[in-house]
Amino acid sequence: MNFEAHKPVKLIFGENCVKENCEVFRTLGKRAMVVTGKTSADKCGAMADVAAALEAAGCEYVRFSGIPENPPAPLCYEGGELARQEGCDFVIGIGGGSAIDAAKAIAGYASNPQCDVMGLFDDSIRTNDCLPIVAIPTTAGTGSEACRYSVLTTPGGKKKRTFKTSSAYPKYSFVCPRYSATMSDKYTVSTALDALAHAIEAYFSPKACDESREASLYAAKEIWEVLFMGADGDGRGYTDRQRERLSKAATAAGIAIDYCGTGFPHPLGYGLSLEYGVPHGSACALFDGAFIRYNMITKEGKRRAEELAEYIGTTTDEMIRRIPEMSGVDMKLSKEVREELIDRVAEAGNYANSIYKISRGEMSDIYKRTFE
Repeated sequence: MNFEAHKPVKLIFGENCVKENCEVFRTLGKRAMVVTGKTSADKCGAMADVAAALEAAGCEYVRFSGIPENPPAPLCYEGGELARQEGCDFVIGIGGGSAIDAAKAIAGYASNPQCDVMGLFDDSIRTNDCLPIVAIPTTAGTGSEACRYSVLTTPGGKKKRTFKTSSAYPKYSFVCPRYSATMSDKYTVSTALDALAHAIEAYFSPKACDESREASLYAAKEIWEVLFMGADGDGRGYTDRQRERLSKAATAAGIAIDYCGTGFPHPLGYGLSLEYGVPHGSACALFDGAFIRYNMITKEGKRRAEELAEYIGTTTDEMIRRIPEMSGVDMKLSKEVREELIDRVAEAGNYANSIYKISRGEMSDIYKRTFE
């Protein structure tokens, strides 16, 4: 996998990549806003590394912490106002996809004082480029370090919406697998399933190209071997080698969706995360079996599914069965609840982003099979 070919983002990998490349920060400005979750950036050592690198580069920083999962757009708006008031030149996101997505949004709000909370999503209102962004993932899942997407929860907390613009690409992304070592095994699985969902959904996109297919195949094979075959494991939790493989795979899957976007498992899973706290990756994985199954109705979808299965060393039937099982989600929902959750996302653009396009009735059937 040639990560250097993904030109919009300079991807830097390695055990001590932040501290060894402190000069990068000096090129972006003199004062940074550092966006983090509640504790993960401190626990894994990433915050300490960034603070040391900024000091070595002669940069000051202000910290905006406490970003939750499913980051709310109003909170990011507050962060943008603070970044502007503090005179920040650039934004650093440290954490999982939530913190990095929030950092992108904050960088957009900071440079566009004319935007209200929802104005960020409107190209005619958001007219200025985002402040420069640096991404430092502490999980191996979302691939936000490699793409321009920022998924935010809209006011009211019932729906998600994607902010995307070319200036939301990180200028630099530092991928250090050591930062993911403080994650529990359960969360390691969920974030890896998110990356696997990205790889699979991009692979079945009508927008798939040579570059996205290379990234999807690389990511899917690495994740399948680690999660489902136990490659490089020692039976005592996830090894350093496994975490390195998952980190690179997540970044590759982020590259894949940067070309192609995601398919219907993503919107179908949003309500589970927002209403029931199901981790995003597990929620997506729950529907990826159905995604493969429906795409195989078409001749081209069947060809791609068999090609993907052969490349990663399994069968289509095994993918359809084992990926949802690995999610660990086992819950029942009434018909009324199921239909309400679907109604929230029934108009999402993701449904068109696969070879087979499911109907509203098929959405209901998927939910019935999963939750009845």
